[in-house]
Amino acid sequence: MDVPEEVGEAEEAPDAPVVPVAPVAPAAEDATGSAEGPGPSEEPAAARPRRRGRTALLLAAAVVLGLVGGTCGGYLVQADREPTKLPPLSQPVVKQAEGEAEPLSAAEDRRLRTDGDLRKLLLPRPKGTRDAVFETGDGWLDLADLAENYEEPDEVFGDLITDEFRRGAVTGWRAGSTTSVEIQLLQFRQEQALAAVTHADDGHYWAEEKSNTRSWAIPGTGDGQAYVHDSPEREAGYLPMYSAEAHAWRGDIAMDIWIYDTKPISKQKIMDLAERQMGRL
Repeated sequence: MDVPEEVGEAEEAPDAPVVPVAPVAPAAEDATGSAEGPGPSEEPAAARPRRRGRTALLLAAAVVLGLVGGTCGGYLVQADREPTKLPPLSQPVVKQAEGEAEPLSAAEDRRLRTDGDLRKLLLPRPKGTRDAVFETGDGWLDLADLAENYEEPDEVFGDLITDEFRRGAVTGWRAGSTTSVEIQLLQFRQEQALAAVTHADDGHYWAEEKSNTRSWAIPGTGDGQAYVHDSPEREAGYLPMYSAEAHAWRGDIAMDIWIYDTKPISKQKIMDLAERQMGRL
């Protein structure tokens, strides 16, 4: 391959930098699929880093010039003005109130309530209902039991440790012959991150993934949502199963509610449970 004349001129002038010659790109394939390219002995050229364009450099220079020009102009304008009289450094002393602030009552101190027995914050089981299908034990929900509720318990177990899971409480019941209710309260330490809101967001995400779903905001919860899934889950040999759910959080506690029934579930049923449960927090 012939070397361009520019390279020869660069060799005659030692003070000018030598410009390397870019390799010639292989010819495009013709209709038969053959192409004229480098022979078997030639190796493909290594990828080269892309040079920074001029645009960014010009913008950076314009910013520097603008700052310098603005500083100089501001100095000249200020130099021609009369000095501004400054206010005195001394300020009036505010008299401290006497006595001590009264502590919050148990009804006003939310932290006092949530640091107590978490199970007492759960909605009481309605009269006339039966035990839940799932095992609730003494009402406490530990880390291992909570992780077992998920499809990948080992992964969830590690995630809950990372999220600083503190403790959980669960209740549930069966009403009539077909309705089943489950309520969970999960409390996080939240020393590193706001895990309660993250848990609620996960519930929103999976609820909204289901088709034919309606949702409503839970009053007084900010971003709490209740959902009714109008398409039932069907399995051979079983009645269709409808479901509704609600997810919200307050402080360091996340709330999850699920309702299952062989008949469609109304908005009022899930909203009533969600509002009353959040009211206890």
